[in-house]
Amino acid sequence: MKCDEPQRNHQQKRTNSSLLFEVIKYISNNMGAGGRMSDPSEGKNILERVPIEPPFSLSDLKKAIPAHCFERSAIRSSYYVVHDLIVAYVFYYLASTYIPLIPTPLNYLAWPVYWFCQASILTGLWVIGHECGHHAYSEYQWIDDTVGFFLHSFLFTPYFSWKYSHRNHHANTNSLDNDEVYIPKRKSKVLIYSKLLNNPPGRVFTLVFRLTLGFPLYLLTNISGKKYGRFANHFDPLSPIFTDRERIQVVVSDIGMLGVLYVVKRLVEAKGAAWVMAMYGIPVLGVHMFFVLITYLHHTHLSLPHYDSTEWNWIKGALSTIDRDFGFLNRVFHDVTHTHVLHHLISYIPHYHAKEARDAIKPVLGEFYKIDRTPIFKAMWREAKECIYIEPDENSEQKGVFWYHKF
Repeated sequence: MKCDEPQRNHQQKRTNSSLLFEVIKYISNNMGAGGRMSDPSEGKNILERVPIEPPFSLSDLKKAIPAHCFERSAIRSSYYVVHDLIVAYVFYYLASTYIPLIPTPLNYLAWPVYWFCQASILTGLWVIGHECGHHAYSEYQWIDDTVGFFLHSFLFTPYFSWKYSHRNHHANTNSLDNDEVYIPKRKSKVLIYSKLLNNPPGRVFTLVFRLTLGFPLYLLTNISGKKYGRFANHFDPLSPIFTDRERIQVVVSDIGMLGVLYVVKRLVEAKGAAWVMAMYGIPVLGVHMFFVLITYLHHTHLSLPHYDSTEWNWIKGALSTIDRDFGFLNRVFHDVTHTHVLHHLISYIPHYHAKEARDAIKPVLGEFYKIDRTPIFKAMWREAKECIYIEPDENSEQKGVFWYHKF
């Protein structure tokens, strides 16, 4: 019997390795639908530029949406919060209980699987917190703000601060003068970048930097954000990002973040820094990475225009976004990935009505609606390579319309 023990352990290790390989392969193959098409418009060249003068109004779009899609239910929204919390706890329990039992070196491979799964489900909770900021959770603003405050604070996001800057983004989408974030640069501003980083290693560095440090630096220094003429961040209640009536709630956001930091400190004292980082820290960093990736791909595409003040208006800016297909993660992320065009047009529709509302307005939008089903890793690389700077077309009469170009 003892002679059989090494053989059984070897077979078990091979089984675990095969299972892990299949999980990674499945994730890779399903991060984007790889060309699936659900309607004829998706058969066109996805990089073809969208039109810029919509023949319809926001009122036309709202009339096309069934009335029940505008209904917000605290009970139904809370179901998704409870569901995600239960799944997150199950992932935590399985990881804390069983990963330590997996023999080395397979346990080092098991941790990334946990981090990916936990970050994915926590991103779903972050999305619900984001909906609270848009008053899409319930009919009562105080319920939305309470739920959003706790969800975002838990995930190291200052709820009210980000809610207000994000509102400014929705009010000025793709305006080169007033948008709050993801403001692309003119050619003259990226000449140094083109010399140093416009190459494969440089693009890898740029993507890694954006995904890992982009959100923290945006909150702390307003990097990639609107230029206010002086230092701005999301933690200073006197920051120029906020109006006078918003400053007290910025303080409340800061208190929420300090409360979470205190809990983390106590956990480190009780469990150790490595345990806290593995179980909580890295998954939260993963949430921020997912959030940055999703928004980057929603607002960075060769087909999308940007406008200066001579051409911009609200509906043109709102239409200058694109839906993306994250495969099986669409559902985990509560469909925020492939209903983003709708979200910029009518942000208070809850996620559980978003697909129906999106499909209802697609006939009205026509060529103004785009979804890019390019697999996500391929899309990341393409956008990092192709979308370097913006300039108006040389021979165009519309000098206030800017398009992405590459060197």
